[in-house]
Amino acid sequence: MSAIIDSFIAPPCHDDIQILWQDEHLLLIDKPSGLLSLSGKNPQNLDSVHYRLVQTFPGCTLVHRLDFGTSGLMVVARNKAINAALSQQFSQRSVEKVYSALLCGHVENDEGVIDAPIAKDPALFPLMSICAITGKPARSRYRVMERFYQETGLPLTRVELTPETGRTHQLRIHCQGLGHPILGCDLYGGLDVPGAEGTPRLMLHASELNFIHPVSGEPVNARHAAPF
Repeated sequence: MSAIIDSFIAPPCHDDIQILWQDEHLLLIDKPSGLLSLSGKNPQNLDSVHYRLVQTFPGCTLVHRLDFGTSGLMVVARNKAINAALSQQFSQRSVEKVYSALLCGHVENDEGVIDAPIAKDPALFPLMSICAITGKPARSRYRVMERFYQETGLPLTRVELTPETGRTHQLRIHCQGLGHPILGCDLYGGLDVPGAEGTPRLMLHASELNFIHPVSGEPVNARHAAPF
């Protein structure tokens, strides 16, 4: 089996983490694009959401992650018991996550479902691939919010994406499979479309997060609009 070697070095992220809401049990934050969720093994990749937050909130742990280039809502547990309770909600798929994205081109249908299994391939790392034989089930829903043209003339579609499973790179590879990669996606074709070359970031943002507060039992419906 091929060894996986991660040579990625994250450039410095000068944007701050915005704390949107907090209590004694958890934090709701807005992660900036260009910041790792967790520190990497390479000491040059020390800066991360967890590294920054633990300075102010000792003992806090991540319940889930967002890709380096993805911005938006994350829930952070302030102790191990809360992490376990929230992790159970994620594993049972009772947490609803909604993302906003800009896709290259004009998506034909107003809404649809992408059902395509995703597999890891060490030879392609860090890329994932769609594979019906070795892939794990992966399903995403999309809804078109707007079709328009960028100033450069590049046709774009603003969509709302709802992953029903949580595979690595799921939304990015599913949108590529749809024929409309996410604008700015360096791994799955979002910089290869003429006019997309200078895009400053991955145009993917976690805009909604719905779950049950593990202590109060009350529903938490977080919303944070995309900055693009």
